[in-house]
Amino acid sequence: MRPAKTRLRKPADGSKDFPYWLVALILLGGYLFYRVIADDLYAKVLTTLSKGIWVTVFVTLVAFALAIVLGLLLATASLSRFIVLRQIARFYTEVVRGVPILVLLLYVAFVIAPMVVTAVNSITVPLGFDPLRTRDFSLMWRAIIALTIGYSAFIAEVFRAGLLSVDKGQIEAAEALGLNGWLRFRLIIFPQALRTVLPPLGNDFIAMIKDSSLVSVLGVTDITQLGKVTSAGNFRYFETYNVVALLYLMMTISLSLALRRLERHLRDRSS
Repeated sequence: MRPAKTRLRKPADGSKDFPYWLVALILLGGYLFYRVIADDLYAKVLTTLSKGIWVTVFVTLVAFALAIVLGLLLATASLSRFIVLRQIARFYTEVVRGVPILVLLLYVAFVIAPMVVTAVNSITVPLGFDPLRTRDFSLMWRAIIALTIGYSAFIAEVFRAGLLSVDKGQIEAAEALGLNGWLRFRLIIFPQALRTVLPPLGNDFIAMIKDSSLVSVLGVTDITQLGKVTSAGNFRYFETYNVVALLYLMMTISLSLALRRLERHLRDRSS
């Protein structure tokens, strides 16, 4: 007796589902906005927290831009023909990915920053320059450096996977046409890898917006820090953190929707 054939079902593609989750989110956001407009306390909290929006946006944009540059360099080093570069890139990536972002933030702020100041003073003071003080090293920039280091390791793996996804036949064809290594990378490899890595890079950008709230442990006046200070002063934790959550949700959901449109656009172009 022959065993019955098992019919494998194709995984459901949720791209055509009606976005009930978005409707629920809009209703929730509308309710919170109504409370902000109708309630003087919510309006006052929003006015205070809005001062930290630019700090959150600035930290995220600068740290992510630097992380992309460093991550791309690490990815190309990990695929280099030189074993020293490959091992250095692998060492950096594995060590940094194994350290929590919060620990890395504290380590950069209170260990690396004073070491850098001491090293700079050892060079500049003998030349007649005034010595730098550790407090002259802005906490905001310490946080940006920490986020850059932390995310560059993850972005390096994203870029490495994207570079490896490029068909080797096209690379060999470009080499046969006489293109040098830089031209092959700029004209053939990187443009194709970029289409592959854009969606995961968008996810990392959304994650960095959320992780930027960790800079509040250094006293950087972002949305989270202002929320902590405000709630400690008015003791209205429910209202204050509702507004904090609303501001982060507005940023992350907007980017998430834009990312979905980008993925759909890239999928339509490739099909």
